[in-house]
Amino acid sequence: MVAASRATARTWFGLAILLLPALLTAMDISVLFVAAPEITEALRPTAEQWLWAMDIYGFVIAGLLITMGSLGDRIGRKRLLLAGAVLFGAASLLLAYAPTAELLIAGRALLAIGGATLAPSTLSLIRGMFAADDQRRIAIGAWTAAFSGGAVAGPIIGGLLLEHFWWGSVFLINVPVMILLVTAGPVLIAESRGAEHTRFDLAGAALSLVGVPGLVFALKHTAGHGLDATGAVAALAGVAGLAAFVVRQRRIPHALVDVALFRLPAFSVAIGANTVVSMATVGLGALAFTFLQAVHGLSALQSALWALPTFAGSLTGAGVAAWLGARVRPAAVLAAGLLAAAAGFAVVAFGSPETTVVAFIGGYTVLSLGVGVTATVANSLVLGTAPAERAGAASGISETSTEFGGALGIAVFGAISSAVYGAGMAGVADADPAATETVTAALAVAARAAEPLATTLRDTALAAYTDGVTMAALAGMVLTAVAAALTLHARRTVDRTAPAGSPPGQHRAPEAGSR
Repeated sequence: MVAASRATARTWFGLAILLLPALLTAMDISVLFVAAPEITEALRPTAEQWLWAMDIYGFVIAGLLITMGSLGDRIGRKRLLLAGAVLFGAASLLLAYAPTAELLIAGRALLAIGGATLAPSTLSLIRGMFAADDQRRIAIGAWTAAFSGGAVAGPIIGGLLLEHFWWGSVFLINVPVMILLVTAGPVLIAESRGAEHTRFDLAGAALSLVGVPGLVFALKHTAGHGLDATGAVAALAGVAGLAAFVVRQRRIPHALVDVALFRLPAFSVAIGANTVVSMATVGLGALAFTFLQAVHGLSALQSALWALPTFAGSLTGAGVAAWLGARVRPAAVLAAGLLAAAAGFAVVAFGSPETTVVAFIGGYTVLSLGVGVTATVANSLVLGTAPAERAGAASGISETSTEFGGALGIAVFGAISSAVYGAGMAGVADADPAATETVTAALAVAARAAEPLATTLRDTALAAYTDGVTMAALAGMVLTAVAAALTLHARRTVDRTAPAGSPPGQHRAPEAGSR
């Protein structure tokens, strides 16, 4: 058997270049949170405009990931990456100097289109750059750490920039990075594409643009407004769009997505694990910064800096996964990562209003370590199991599961937290109705109220919000523990269909594309 060629120094420098867009793509999802006060003061958007500015990035990027991944397989992944980098940089420039809320929304949509080309291209290019299994695991671990760490880095970098510059600087920082990618990428990154030149399925792409964003919108809308007709219609449209998409992909000869991949347990379990950990981390992350600021009195920048250990947890988890990947069967590593995430949730779940910031961040860091392990192994399985000519489409599926899991996490964890918070505030007499909806509103009402109502309202709100966070964490603990148990239950079929080179002495199942 001929040994796989080893990566050169040029290849590793190319990987470093690829990590930058992966980091920025994730970072731009969360950077708007910390810049929100200055943007709203400068542009004066309506409530509906601001909602669109916040959400349109996630809607568009989720809907385009599969399409762009498949397009890269056909026209060349490096070509698509560089084109996306130009668009991402131009959109960032537009956003930095947007004079109106309408242009802010348009810029976020353009940014998402660019991001949808960058994310699957970077991951699928790694497969072609690193032929040796051990080096590929390290590269995928680095990519996972960059992509997952971007959500943490967004508020930190944004907070530091806003200390010295105007709100547009949080977008302008993307421009020099994209210039570096466009200039260094052609030299350091080799082109790769599918072996066959086939017709692009425009109808299938249109169906995916209805299905995925429809479900994501339904989840986010339900999280913010509860169950109503709008959410139901969006969910039905999403389900119908995805059902039609799957039927079409099964019938046409050159599909965007080879649905037969999901018959391979290694691929399906990896996608499921990716969805679960994304749901868990994004769901808790949406509550964590409010918890640190409202309950513990930290500023936005202070809370972001306190969250730095969680980034280190992701890095450590990715490194552990790369090391274990050469020694332990993949199903066992996946289950171990999910159990570590469950342990981190347990630390948060059994906290109290007196829980220290150190304890909370400690649990969150253990959680992020588990996520780093799980996501690294899951991405390795997805790339290794899919045929090489479908690496882009497989990457798109993986990242779509991440986006979908994040939206589901916000909806489910947000609903749990809101229900517990509302129940805890129900007993406060003479409270403003707004105080029973959010902890931020309750603290604002308490600041205006007379004693003893002010103290009662403040203490009750903080305790109720803490209870909501701990209950959401308890749900996360159960979710990740169940996912670990299911992974262990399916470990034999997962390991049997894992890619060649997975330890010890496993064999790969026949190509998913064979019909």
